[in-house]
Amino acid sequence: MFETFGFETLTAPQAVLWFALALGLVFGALAQITRFCLRRALVGSDRRAAGAVWLTALAVAVAGTQGAVAMGWISFAGHRFMASELPILAIAAGGILFGAGMVLTRGCVSRLTVLGGSGNLRALLVLVVFAITAHATLKGVLAPVRTTLGSVTVPLGDDAALPGDPWLWAGLLAAAALLVAYRAGAGRGMLALAAVIGALVPLAWVGTGFILYDDFDPIAMQSLSFTSPSADTMFWLLASTSIPAGFGAGLIGGVLGGAFLAAAARGEFQWQSFESPRQTGRYLGGAVLMGVGGVLAGGCTVGAGLSGVPTLSVAAILALASIAAGALATRAALNESGRVSGGSATTPATQPAE
Repeated sequence: MFETFGFETLTAPQAVLWFALALGLVFGALAQITRFCLRRALVGSDRRAAGAVWLTALAVAVAGTQGAVAMGWISFAGHRFMASELPILAIAAGGILFGAGMVLTRGCVSRLTVLGGSGNLRALLVLVVFAITAHATLKGVLAPVRTTLGSVTVPLGDDAALPGDPWLWAGLLAAAALLVAYRAGAGRGMLALAAVIGALVPLAWVGTGFILYDDFDPIAMQSLSFTSPSADTMFWLLASTSIPAGFGAGLIGGVLGGAFLAAAARGEFQWQSFESPRQTGRYLGGAVLMGVGGVLAGGCTVGAGLSGVPTLSVAAILALASIAAGALATRAALNESGRVSGGSATTPATQPAE
């Protein structure tokens, strides 16, 4: 498909870099305005409104992705989300670790990337540690953890996706998400922006899997995600003379740039840093948990959640459920710890990152 557009100065891998940069700019700007984050939707003080935003994006992502599949533009046959062997232990453990980490850092990776573009130095340091840990789990000293847990599998065969009519599942998921979003009473403007965020998911799938696909120079079909792209971006920054920038570097760079532009335009750009050594340790510990967990689970709240669930993959749905369970359990444990020590059961509003 790529060659039919008549590009003369760009190869498909080069074009996908600019495509990812554009996606990132839009996502970064809209996520900064809407404060898009699954952690906020689960345990935030404004979780009803945050949940409405997140679920609206998911509903549009599900409908758009399955629409693209029905049109024959893309197919997830052979995609990692549809592996015939489900690494159930790795996904469940990874999701719980990731959920715990995003509560400790007070933001999922996508939200922390947006905050980094808005001047939050805590978020930027967490992203660096997250990327290093994710790369170590993929290809470094922590890889044995991944391979050991990943060896415990459940055979799915041809049932790697939800059984039955995909349009039925897509309709049920989208309708349920929109119903919850409607009952939350969120503003129409925010929900409209959330819908655009959701539309970026099928746009990315179609862009990388159909429009920019080149038989002679193929690229991977992918959508919005932050675990692998963060690791790839870190690797590219350290070895850019040996490897070219790809989709991951373009996406992360675009999100940082889009968040910066939106924050600056709205007068919300502000330098922020850590307030105490204890807070620093908590955030860095959470970064490590998210780095390991994101790789084991096969993605973050965006990669496995917003982009993965619309594929109707059992693995992606398990990952998202495990992330949610880990976040809720960690929040409950922190609240109980505060009660036992005589402190407040809620996190002080002065602690930033959301």
